Formats: sequence, structure tokens, C-alpha cells
Amino acid sequence: MPTRDLSVLLMVVLIVAMLIIPLPTWLLSVLIIINISLALLVLLTSMNMHEPLQFSIFPSLLLLLTLFRLGLNVSTTRSILSRGEAGGVVETFGTFVVGGNVVVGFVVFLILIIIQFVVITKGAERVSEVAARFTLDAMPGKQMSIDADLNAGMISEQEARQRREKVAQEADFYGAMDGASKFVKGDAIAGIIIVIINMLFGMVVGVVQQGLDVAEAAHRYTLLTVGDGIVSQIPALLISTATGIVVTRAASDSNLGADIMRQLFAFPKMLYVTAGTIFLLGLFTPINDVLTIPIASLLALGGYHFSTKAKKEDEMVVEAKNEVSEMDQMKSPESVVNLLSVDPIEFEFGYGLIPLADTNQGGDLLDRIVMIRRQLALELGLVIPVVRIRDNIQLQPNEYRLKIKGDEVARGELLLDHYLAMSPGIDDDLIEGIDTLEPAFGLPAKWISEEVKEQAEMFGYTVVDPPSVVSTHITEVLKAHAHELLGRQETKQLIDHLKESYPILVEEVTPNPLSIGDVQKVLAKLLREKVSIRNLPVIFETLADFGRMTSDTDVLTEYVRQALARQITSQYAVPGEPLRVITLSGKVEKTIAEGVHQTEHGNYLSLDPSVSQAIIEAVAMQLEQHAIPNQSSILLCSPAVRMYVRQLTERYFPHVPVLSYNELEATVEVQSVGVVDIE
Repeated sequence: MPTRDLSVLLMVVLIVAMLIIPLPTWLLSVLIIINISLALLVLLTSMNMHEPLQFSIFPSLLLLLTLFRLGLNVSTTRSILSRGEAGGVVETFGTFVVGGNVVVGFVVFLILIIIQFVVITKGAERVSEVAARFTLDAMPGKQMSIDADLNAGMISEQEARQRREKVAQEADFYGAMDGASKFVKGDAIAGIIIVIINMLFGMVVGVVQQGLDVAEAAHRYTLLTVGDGIVSQIPALLISTATGIVVTRAASDSNLGADIMRQLFAFPKMLYVTAGTIFLLGLFTPINDVLTIPIASLLALGGYHFSTKAKKEDEMVVEAKNEVSEMDQMKSPESVVNLLSVDPIEFEFGYGLIPLADTNQGGDLLDRIVMIRRQLALELGLVIPVVRIRDNIQLQPNEYRLKIKGDEVARGELLLDHYLAMSPGIDDDLIEGIDTLEPAFGLPAKWISEEVKEQAEMFGYTVVDPPSVVSTHITEVLKAHAHELLGRQETKQLIDHLKESYPILVEEVTPNPLSIGDVQKVLAKLLREKVSIRNLPVIFETLADFGRMTSDTDVLTEYVRQALARQITSQYAVPGEPLRVITLSGKVEKTIAEGVHQTEHGNYLSLDPSVSQAIIEAVAMQLEQHAIPNQSSILLCSPAVRMYVRQLTERYFPHVPVLSYNELEATVEVQSVGVVDIE
């Protein structure tokens, strides 16, 4: 255990010992000096911190110091009542500090108690209570502000995490300070009670047990009691002051002393006004001019000094601005270069859709995008970049568009005062609305007013509010283009995250035999066909097994897909029901296999255009004849030609998954509902 940790533990043990074991007077004197030193150190630390969280241990430290001081009170009380002495420090405070006058000492002690209990402790307790309440009330707003900055791209994920932790720590700190301030109040009350006990029972012990007369006993024990009270209340007063400073301290870039000097003398002309007032006070009142004139002169001199200093600083600021302006002009090419950066994802909308993103108008688009990013991270295993949200006056008022890497990939239109009603398949002229298409899936729909919302739901329509419409559209677009959002940098982040748990596995795959670019291509090919890459350990196990055999990323992707057979099967199969698929005839598979050409740069499919057209038409016919309600049509073929079948059909049927027999679990029942064949 480190020495500094051990010292704190020994201090706690010493406090317990003081409550039980009588200590010699010399040790009490040492501990009293240590108590004063610690209190002064705490006060100076509280004055030099920039923000309260820099002294976050203060509530616990306050409890320990209060307990330490009460332990000293118990030890000194035991020594005063049993031996009639309490060490050189207590006697010094009782004789030298108050001049040996019991009345003066008692008055000084009472003044210290009043200052601490009525002024400082009461104020610190109230400020702690209010600060704790306001901090807790402000937490939701601060969290929303952090999420808004994150979604707007103003801060990174790490910065957002740090700011959230700081908000939580502030709430914990002020809550702890609210409770800790009660210790200070209780300590002041305990100090008063201990003094009364020492005075009363000290006289009883002096008269009854030590045979002193009443006057001598009253003088001796009262002097010791007052000295003990003052020597304990001075550090208590310092700690109370430190408590008040901590709870009233706002975040700043400098310490308390620098802030006071900078802000108190921020208006030098006020020093002239103050100097004139003091001068007139000595001129028109009986106060001696010898007192007022020097002070007024000092204030006027201070005003002149700070005025001159302020003028110099203003001139320096103007010069700095001019220099910055000149530098900006000189660096204009660099400023143009900054315009070349492209955001990974941009969501732009017309001015009519501003209420969607404006939290003051009830908009929750920012929160929805945060949830979309979390949802896609769970579904696809990919951390979607921050979505840049901005309004665009070039768009129609109710129009929005989504751009990926600077290019538009989706566009839609919303009517904020309407609901989108999607037909159950039966046209009903009783439902009046504006005909449109649901943007995410292209289904026929209507924009309806709120008056006919209940009627539409009764007829079986699916009614969705505009924020849900745009959220669904964004989700589906990001899923469709997830492979474009996974670059080498994002792949490196995924690999680094995997390396924390599987370092040996990562080292076996990259950088040899596969580069980060090779891994990125495999992961992108999986995402392109809606296969989640969240199970990175299995993916890397497969790459480690086959990476030394081939560097063809198409072939490696096929091996990875087969390793993810359980995941792919659960993605398409419904438990308890057969998996209905459309298969390829042997003739079609043979034709495709014969059209594969091998080169040193990889394999590619080259078919006669008429043959390709015939296969596409045959697939289209089977998909039309055997459309399965509530289930995606699936093409099933042999592993050797799967990726070439996908290449052939991807342009015409992008949403139709192509699976191989090796990608399905042996336990799933497969039912062929159609066969793709050509003449």
C-alpha cells in the first residue's frame, strides 16, 4: 500500500484512539498545531481551485477533519477535567492570546461561535442546499445539450462522454456538499456544549476533587476551557470559510485571488469615485484628515494605475486583432482547403421542418438520431458517424434530403400538421387525404389530418406521425449504405476495440497476412448484403484460418458467410416454419460457373448478354409468381456460384438476398417454391 494511503488510514485510527485513550499533553499540543495547519491548507486550496470538481474530495475531507477536531475536543476535555492541564498550546491561547482575562477570552470565543454558526455556516448550508437542487434540476437540460452538440458534430464521442461524466460528478458533488454542510453546523453546536461542560464540571472537579477554592477553580478551569474553545474554533472557522468558498465558487480560468483582483478593479473609474467619497468624508465630518487623505490618495493612485493598464491591454487586443486579420488574409488558401472536407452523413431540411429539430418547439429529431445510431450499432455492429443536421433554404419548406459523403442518396417530404396513413391493401374512398408514397419503402400512403386519424385507424390504416416517418427513412437509408460508411479508419477502430479482448486473434490476421484494407473490404461486402459484422471474433477466426490460403476478398467473404451460418439463418428463418426459397436449376448454375474467368487479380463473371438477360427474366418471373407475404423472397444456390449470382442480380433485385446451402443451418427446413430455369 502506498505511504500516502497508509498515512490517511493511520489518521483515522488516531481519531478513534483519541476518543478512547488518554493522550499526553505534549502530543495534544502537536495534534492541535496539525489541526490548525490542515484547516489553513484546506482554506488556501479552496481559494486556488478553478472549479469545485478540482476539490471533489472536500465533502469526505470535511467529515474527517470535523471528526478529528471533535476527537481533539474530547481528549483536551479529558485532560482538563482529570489533570487540570491541556498542553502548552491551550494554555498559550488562554493566557497570551486573551491576556489571561477570562471575560475577554469568553467574549472572543462567543464572537467566533456567532461568526461561524450564524454567518458562515448558515450561509454555506443554504448555498449548498440551493446548489444541489439547481444542479439536479439542470441535469436533463445539460444532457440534452451534450446530445445535441454530439449529433451536430460539434464534439466527438469521447468529449461527449467526458462532459456527461462531469455533469454526473457535479450533481454528486453538490449533493454531497449539501449533506457535508450539516457537519459544520453540528460541529459549531458541539463546540458550545463542550465549553459549557468544561466550565461547569471543571469547577466541580477543582473544588471537590482537588480542594481548590471556588474563585481559583473558576479562574483556572475557565481559562483552560476558553483557551481550548478558541484553539478549536479557529480551525473550525477556517474550515467553515473554505466550505462557503467551495459551494459559492463558479467555474473559472484562474484562482480566487486572481479573479477578485481582475473583477473588483475591472472599472478603474469607480476607484476615483470611492477616493472622492473618502476625501469628502474627512472634509465634512470630524474624522481626522490624517486618516482619510492617505486612503483617498491610495485609491486615486490605484485608479490611475489600473486605468493605464486597461488602456495598454486594449491597445494590445486591437493590435492582436489586426495581426490575426492579416494572417487570415495571408492564409486564405488554407481557409479554402478547409472547405474541401465532406461530412460522412448530412441531413438537410427546409425551413418548414425546423420544428423537427428545435427542442424549444418540442422537436426530438436529435434524440431519435441518437437512438438510430445505437440501434444500428446493435444490428449491424457498425458505429455510424455523427449525423450533421442543418437547414437549407434551397430546399422546399417541407422537403428534406440525406447525403452520404457529400452525395444525395434520399429525399422526402413531410407535412408536420398531418399524419401519414398507409393503406392495409383495400382502397377506401372514405379516408380523405393527400396521396403520396411512404419514403422508406415506397408504399402507397396518404397524408391525413388529425380529424380523420381515428377513422383511418378503424379502417386498418397504419398511421404514423412525421418524426417517426423521417426516423424510419433515415434508418433504412443508413442500413442500405452502411458499407459506404465503413472505411479504413473505421475498420481500424473496430480492430482496436477487438484487440482489447482478443489480442492474439487480431495479431494473427493483421497486418499479416491481411492488411486493414483487406479486412475493410470483407466487412463492407458483408454489410452490403445486410449481414451484421457485430460478431467480429468469428469473422476474424475465419480470416485467420483462410487468410494465408488466399488474399481474394470475395472468396474470404464467402468463407466468413459460411462461418456466420447460424446468424444468417436466424436472420431469414421464422422459428417453427419452413424457409421458403427459390432455387436455381442445375443448368443455370452450370452456365454461370462456366462464365467465370480466372485472372491473377481475381475472378469475374462474363456471360453473353442474351444469356444474362434470360436469367434475369427467369428470376423476375419466379419472384413475381411466388411472392411470399411478410417474407423476403430468397434465392438459394450452391456455394460455388453464390457470389456470382449475387453480382448478376444485384442491380435488378437489390433487396432479394442470395444464400448458399452452406449458409443455412442443418436444422432448418427448406422448402423450394420455385426454380429458375432457362431454355
